[in-house]
Amino acid sequence: MSIKPDRNQRRILAKESAKQPATLRQLPREQWPNFGAPDLIEVWRSRGFLVQIYIEPHDFQRMSVCRALHNGDSWVDQVTWDELMQLKRECGRGNKDALEVFPADTDIVNVANMRHLFFPPEPITFKWRARP
Repeated sequence: MSIKPDRNQRRILAKESAKQPATLRQLPREQWPNFGAPDLIEVWRSRGFLVQIYIEPHDFQRMSVCRALHNGDSWVDQVTWDELMQLKRECGRGNKDALEVFPADTDIVNVANMRHLFFPPEPITFKWRARP
C-alpha cells in the first residue's frame, strides 16, 4: 500500500483492521509489509495499531507505532501515553525502559504520524521510580 492510499485502499485497510484482534498479536514473517527493511525483527497488529520492532545500533531496539486508520489525508495520529504503555506491554516489553526522542531540527524525519520508542540494552538510571 502506498504512503497515501486511495479511497479503495482505505476501504480494504478498514476491512482488514476490523478482522484483527483488539490487542496486539505478532504476525508471522510471511504477513509482514513487503518493503524489505533488513533491521525489522517483529511485526505486531491489532484492530487499531501496527507496531514494528527494529534492531538499532548499540543493542537498542526501536518500536515504531502507528494507527491502522487513514483519514484520506494522513495516517490518524494522537497516540496517547497510555496507549504507548499498553502497546509496549502487549508486544512483550512491559518490563523494559523505553525512551522517546525529540530530535534536533536538523535530524527531523516526519513522513507519517508515527511514534518511536527506543529500548536501551540496560535499564536507564535517570528515570523517576515508584517509591516502595
